[in-house]
Amino acid sequence: MTFDKDITGLVVIDPYNDFISEGGKVWDRLKGVAEANDCIPHMAEVLDAARGAGVRVFYALHHRYRPGDYETWTYVAPIQRAAWQRRTFEFGTWGGQLRPEFEPRDGDIVAQEHWCSSGFANTDLDLLLKKHGIHRLIVVGLITHTCVEATVRYGAELGYDVTVVADATASYSDAEMHAALAVNMPNYAAVVTTEEILAAIRA
Repeated sequence: MTFDKDITGLVVIDPYNDFISEGGKVWDRLKGVAEANDCIPHMAEVLDAARGAGVRVFYALHHRYRPGDYETWTYVAPIQRAAWQRRTFEFGTWGGQLRPEFEPRDGDIVAQEHWCSSGFANTDLDLLLKKHGIHRLIVVGLITHTCVEATVRYGAELGYDVTVVADATASYSDAEMHAALAVNMPNYAAVVTTEEILAAIRA
């Protein structure tokens, strides 16, 4: 497993305070799994290693709720209805900000926000990756069985070579982690550990 920095991009998905900070609206549901697999420290390690190796960083961020977003829609998907009811990642609030250690830096690329789960659907992520010559993706972030899996699947459909860092993601339960990482995503991507990806990036 080797990664040429000129064609590899790290995709960081949804490191919002509402997900991964104490007091976040979804943190209590993710906390058990995230703390058990050291998801947040692993995400930070992978991000730091990628930057240190010259791998370009791309952010695939969920739409931040604003009043009026969904009221006139004909159909609102269940996952969107939940975000609407909870006002998850509400724009202009602490929960809708990125946890400080995951803030973009100069040279990082922030794609348009996705409305449902895939970082690619109805955004410019694919365009931005291609404009920077990226063919291989390393993926970390939240939530494993929704946004991470949807982004990985869509990336594979678009022809990217995708690697998911299993212990740099988290879900609500071990069952959902297993379904995403052991059953579903191996059909579309390589699934590796933080230790393995750090060794490959630094090689």
